[in-house]
Amino acid sequence: MNIYALIVMAVLFWSGNFVLGRLVSPEIEPMQLALFRWALVLILLLPYIFLHQKVIFSAIKNNFLILLVLSFLGVTGFNTILYYGLQETTATNSLLINSSIPIIIIVLNTLFTKEPITFTQIIGVFLSTLGVIFLVIKGDISNLINFEFNKGDFWVILSSITWATYCILVKYKPNKLKAFEFISIITLLGFIMLFIIYFLMGNTVHFNFSSTVYSSILYMAIFPSLFSYYLWNRGIMEIGANKTGQVTHIMPISGSILAYVFLGENLERYHFYGIVFIAIGIYISLFYKSKKSS
Repeated sequence: MNIYALIVMAVLFWSGNFVLGRLVSPEIEPMQLALFRWALVLILLLPYIFLHQKVIFSAIKNNFLILLVLSFLGVTGFNTILYYGLQETTATNSLLINSSIPIIIIVLNTLFTKEPITFTQIIGVFLSTLGVIFLVIKGDISNLINFEFNKGDFWVILSSITWATYCILVKYKPNKLKAFEFISIITLLGFIMLFIIYFLMGNTVHFNFSSTVYSSILYMAIFPSLFSYYLWNRGIMEIGANKTGQVTHIMPISGSILAYVFLGENLERYHFYGIVFIAIGIYISLFYKSKKSS
């Protein structure tokens, strides 16, 4: 199957993660949702880890720092921060803000690799940032003047930065690691860190949830975790972080449809303005870069 089709599948699965994260937010705390999700992923991967334990633990021993960083960004941090955001903002808003990830990747890639950013890319970054700001202030300049921001939107922005950083750094993972070996490692290390942080914060575990929560966790463990991480990492390895990141802007479309069906969320006028600015910014930045490299 075409690599772009596989990446699109990953993005579609992640759209469901945003919607379900918002759906169950009144019933389960963000940290516990993340803990249960990755605990189930780890359980599903345990047979594979057992069969490939020599390779996996040898890789951890020899590449501990970079694997720890990737585990923290991709597993411990990204989804946990996102779930905190979904407690206080809509799935639609978070999906639209998340669509700025391709621009964030370009900016961070320039900072990390010292790759020069062009004037056209600066214009694209400006327009996309303007779109995100427009979403955060809900299209009302008085929110900016009076500092009436939804902190949930800021959690989502932070989660987007976390994921963009992961996408840039994942190319530094050991080249010899196969896809599921890598997923097993970051799941194992990421869950251990999440487990430690969870209990250091004084949290306790309880299981009196509705069937909706358990069904959502099952979905999150299988599709946005195992499948999406495998497909996304494969995309980065084959076509690079910048091109893979472009597919992210499909998420607001698919996610907004899901949010309308399952959550009853409506698209307001400011949502359309915001996504137009973000889309134009992404197009200008990445089209110019693609043309330059061809």
